[in-house]
Amino acid sequence: MNLRDLRYFIALADTRHFGRAAEACFVSQPTLSTQLKKLEDELGVTLFERAPRNILLTPAGEQILRHAKLALSHVGSMQEIAKHTKDPESASIRLGIFPTLAPYLLPHVVPKLRRRFPNLELLLVEEKTETLIHQLRDGLIDAAILAEPVHDDHFDSLHLFTEPFVLALPKNHPLSKQRTLGMGELGNQHLLLLEEGHCLRDQALEVCSLSGAGEKEGFRATSLETLRQMVAAGVGITLLPMLAVKPPVPKSPHIMLLPFSNPPPHRNIAVFWRKSSVRGTFLHDLGQQIAKLPKSLFEM
Repeated sequence: MNLRDLRYFIALADTRHFGRAAEACFVSQPTLSTQLKKLEDELGVTLFERAPRNILLTPAGEQILRHAKLALSHVGSMQEIAKHTKDPESASIRLGIFPTLAPYLLPHVVPKLRRRFPNLELLLVEEKTETLIHQLRDGLIDAAILAEPVHDDHFDSLHLFTEPFVLALPKNHPLSKQRTLGMGELGNQHLLLLEEGHCLRDQALEVCSLSGAGEKEGFRATSLETLRQMVAAGVGITLLPMLAVKPPVPKSPHIMLLPFSNPPPHRNIAVFWRKSSVRGTFLHDLGQQIAKLPKSLFEM
C-alpha cells in the first residue's frame, strides 16, 4: 500500500466517476482502475460497488475512506512541519478572519506581508467568528484574527489594534448637525444591526446597552455593506468600525460619519493560534507585522 493508491481511492470516492478521478490524479483511467484493484486485493475487501452509471462505496470502503483521508492529512502535516522547520517564511499559513473586518483590513496588510515574507503562501479563510474558533481548535486553520475576548485556554494571542466605532447616519438626520457624539446621546435612537452570528452585532448591542439605545425592529442585515446602503437610503443609522470607512472604501455622498467623544466605543482585535502549534513563534512574528498600521487609520 502506498500514498499514491490512497490518493486514487479518495479521488474516486469524491468524484464517483473513474474518468474524473483519473483526470484529477493526472493518470489514465486504466492505470487508476488497475491500482485500485490492487489496493482492494491487498486489503482483501471490496471498496466500491461498480455499476455502469453508479459508483458507490461499500460499508468497508466508507470506513477505510475516513482512515485514508486521515493518513494523508498526517503526511501533509509532517511535510509542512519539515518545510516550516527548514524555512518558516516559505510555508503555507491558513489565516482566518471574520467578514466585518476582512475586506477592510486586508488591503492594508496583505501587500506589506508579501513584501516582508515573499515566499510565504498566505491562504485566507473568511468565516464568522464561531466557525473560525472551531476551525482553529480542529487544526483546519493555523491562526485567526478575531475580536477579543476569546475564552479558550488552548490559544495564544497577540493584540493587534483597537478599532473605534463611528456612527453612520443619513445626511438629513437630526444628529448630523453635531461634530461629535456622546454615548448618552444615543439613548433614544434605534440602530440598524447585522443578523445573528456576526460578532459586530454583539459589539453593537453592547454599545446599545451602555448608551440606552435599541435595535430597529423588522430589519437585520446580512453584511456591513447592506447596512451602509440602508443608511444611504435613509432607512436608519448604524455603527461602523473605523476601518470600514477608510480608503480604499469609497465615501458615500448620502452618509455622514459622526465620531464619538472620548472614550469612543471600540473593539479590540487580536490574532490567535494554538499553544501547541509548531508555528507559534512565526505566527507571533506575523502578528507583529500585521499590527504595524498607521495611527491615521483609526482616526477621523
